[in-house]
Amino acid sequence: MNEIPLNPVGRKDIHQLESLLLTLTLFRPEVIDAIRSSSERLTWVDSLAVAAGALAREKAKMGIKEIAEELGRTEETVRKHLKGETKAGKLISESYEMLKKYVKEGKTEEIFFILTSEKSKEGEEKIKQLEKENEELKAKLKKIKQEIEGLNL
Repeated sequence: MNEIPLNPVGRKDIHQLESLLLTLTLFRPEVIDAIRSSSERLTWVDSLAVAAGALAREKAKMGIKEIAEELGRTEETVRKHLKGETKAGKLISESYEMLKKYVKEGKTEEIFFILTSEKSKEGEEKIKQLEKENEELKAKLKKIKQEIEGLNL
């Protein structure tokens, strides 16, 4: 992956960050689930796009009024997205923070895999926990069987 413009300079960088934030957010498992279950899919995706555009432009040091004019939204809408007062704004902000973390760690090549596999990590942890519990139960069962065998003699 090319250099990720966390603090964009110029239109190209703004659009690159905006697209990346939107894509990362759309592929998060909880967002996919929310979009699937929503009857207002287009509104949801539009809100995410506006929030991504607003955040990318804010990181490029644009003012609220300028962002609102460029995105064709009210200043109030832009403020709400940037403050995380909307679900879309909160999700985009979370994606930005994750992106920042992975860029800092030098993990830009695998960022899509990392962000989309968080749910599978949770599943893997649950499997490990269940395997451990299974082993403990097997040990208890073995001990009980030995005690029963000892009583039959």
